[in-house]
Amino acid sequence: MDEQELRYLRLLSEAFPNIATATTEIINLSAVLSLPKGTEIFASDIHGEYEAFSHLLRSGSGSIRLKIEDAFGEDLTAAEKRDLATLIYYPREKRELMLERVEDERAWYTTTIERLIALCKQASGKYTCSKVRKALPEEFAYAIQELMNENNIAVDRERYHQTIIDAVIATGQEAAFVDELCRLIQRFSVDHLHIIGDIYDRGPAPDAIMDTLANYHCLDIQWGNHDIVWMGASLGQRGCIAHVVRNCARYGNLSILEDAYGINILPLADFALEAYAEDPCVAFGLKGDPDLPERQLMISQKIQKAMAIIQFKVEGQLIRERPELGLSDRMLLHKIDHDAGTVVVDGVEYALTDTVFPTLDPADPYRLTPQEESVMARLEQSFTSSEKLQRHMKLFLENGSLYKMDSGTLMFHASVPLNEDGTLMEAEVFGKRYKGRELYDVLEHHVRDAFFSEDEEVRLRDRDLLWWLWLSPASPLFAKSKMATFELYLIADKAARKEVKNPFYSLQDDEQAMAGIFRDFGMDPETSRIVCGHVPVKAKDGEDPVKCNGRVLTIDGGFSRAYQPTTGIAGYTLISNSYGFVLAAHEPLSSKREAIEKGLDIHSSRRVVERVSERTLVADTDNGARLQERVDDLSRLVHAYRQGFIPERNPGAPNSRIASA
Repeated sequence: MDEQELRYLRLLSEAFPNIATATTEIINLSAVLSLPKGTEIFASDIHGEYEAFSHLLRSGSGSIRLKIEDAFGEDLTAAEKRDLATLIYYPREKRELMLERVEDERAWYTTTIERLIALCKQASGKYTCSKVRKALPEEFAYAIQELMNENNIAVDRERYHQTIIDAVIATGQEAAFVDELCRLIQRFSVDHLHIIGDIYDRGPAPDAIMDTLANYHCLDIQWGNHDIVWMGASLGQRGCIAHVVRNCARYGNLSILEDAYGINILPLADFALEAYAEDPCVAFGLKGDPDLPERQLMISQKIQKAMAIIQFKVEGQLIRERPELGLSDRMLLHKIDHDAGTVVVDGVEYALTDTVFPTLDPADPYRLTPQEESVMARLEQSFTSSEKLQRHMKLFLENGSLYKMDSGTLMFHASVPLNEDGTLMEAEVFGKRYKGRELYDVLEHHVRDAFFSEDEEVRLRDRDLLWWLWLSPASPLFAKSKMATFELYLIADKAARKEVKNPFYSLQDDEQAMAGIFRDFGMDPETSRIVCGHVPVKAKDGEDPVKCNGRVLTIDGGFSRAYQPTTGIAGYTLISNSYGFVLAAHEPLSSKREAIEKGLDIHSSRRVVERVSERTLVADTDNGARLQERVDDLSRLVHAYRQGFIPERNPGAPNSRIASA
């Protein structure tokens, strides 16, 4: 045995000090490898729509309904199944409503607990006993574990179980017990959650989504461009801050800043009301018809315009300071003819939809006024000192990345930029050119340096790169010809507003182009798939989210209410289980209140996009490969113990390790 191998096995022996502990772990891991793989859910472009997203998580994207059907079949009526499902999704609220309709609370609790235990067994069937035990709520772990045990050989389990339920009720714990069982079923229904970018912007509650994800048992996040711009804002990057504040105003969601993240916008509001006091802000109406009082609507419009002008100024300053970012064509303020009320974009002169610019100096259009500078300085301080925002950005960094490869699935938010001929498109990043996976890897390195580099100059440089990632045509997170914010506000002609998508999107059915991407990422083109979002799929117009014979799945279906008229649906979720892949297209959820009171669920159409001939086991996944490596390492450790290369410690001690998979 060579010295390097022996050194590694000695390190491994710190965790497994003897043959007994090592062989126990081998047995446990080998058992895990033989189980069916857990259910994974992929969701993209959630855009702050907490209620719809929360409902999908609570319902397991419809999987809990299926489990109820499997467990009870014809034994329950349709109404009973509907009530049971809603109870599992919203245990406290639905329980209280259901108890108002029953005469015998004790009987209701007894029946409900029995049904929930049956579902716990159904939902946890593909997990090890160890994993199930770890998921149990500490205060009720013993009772739930015993109720799930069906062994009737030595004991009358039915009577034993009834005694446990009676004791739960007698001690006044029945409500809490039911609630925990419901949450446990939710937990067992989804083994892993993949978020394919864009949690932020447009919708009203991204913070609530982030709080939910912070407590989720197993997830990963691929950053979207709307996420990366919030990450930049959290670092005080002015271009990112200006967008974030303007966008919140545009969608009537300034409460996200004030109430959720404690960001003080009062100085901005005072400035906007003064600078644009007599300005009707004709080009700055709010999106999505937010239900705001008239005065708040007016203030939001003025804030939106004030921040739009500030944004165009600070972006111009950034472009001048960092010409290497290649965004000089986005400097448009100096191309305005104030006398004629026109602007030149891409060599074409257009009439402006709004010509009231009280803070714009034609001689120096990118200079902030003293009041604007004061506003930005205060916003910088608020963003960088928001404890909750910093905590949520930390979640992005700890659980997120620009892309992820797992068991033949390549996940990224938007694209791998391509040329028209399907070859990988190069992008210049600080003087060097990259493409494909190499581009993703170097950009992720810069993102993390923006937060963690000990070199202040590097942190500031890479902080600006986050803004570039948000809107550059070369950014794999954006991948369009331009971010046409200026044109959308100030030019009516749709030709000026058009954002041309990177050829990646038109080539998604091109097997050769997609195979080139897979090979660049070291994946097999015959067995791999891409899951991405970013560009809404216009399902109402017949657009298919499944491309390239199932090798590419674009799952932005319109979680954002603002995009639902475009897509015709309310989002997709992709569900991967041991039988294959299913794509669910969801109808809008009317409201959480109606879901609880009337038992309304999100109606979804499900489509099998890939079915496997044999059920996929944990051993067939990338996680299974890692577990098998662990088994092989432990087997070598056992051999080293038996051959005397490494002495055992406490060989008579009880086994202390169990599988955690």
